[in-house]
Amino acid sequence: VQLQASGGGSVQPGGSLTLSCAISGTYIHNYAIGWFRRAPGERTEAVSCNGWNGDSHYEDSVKGRFTASRDNDKRTAYLQLNNLKPEDTAVYFCALRQRDGVGFRVTNCQTHEYDLWGRGTQVTVSS
Repeated sequence: VQLQASGGGSVQPGGSLTLSCAISGTYIHNYAIGWFRRAPGERTEAVSCNGWNGDSHYEDSVKGRFTASRDNDKRTAYLQLNNLKPEDTAVYFCALRQRDGVGFRVTNCQTHEYDLWGRGTQVTVSS
């Protein structure tokens, strides 16, 4: 199983980006997908986690600005980033939770809950 995030770039404050996470080697319709980020010198933090059944969790810092979605047929997850701020600058990662399958319910978003991680994509927000 491989995950690859893409779509990052450099934007000005207030700008938008759409990140994609292409997942190969497995179907995804039974699994939760998480988005995380790591700013320079900081630990990895949660952004949004989304369950197989539509349950979702967003961290307070991104609520109302970021929207996660998925296309199970394409085995791809998306993260729409709007109204970007300089503090959103980070490497963004997508992750998949395979263990427990439909037995796992998204109630929050924690790094240790996710089994498989992809390479990240850089998002830089500056004027």
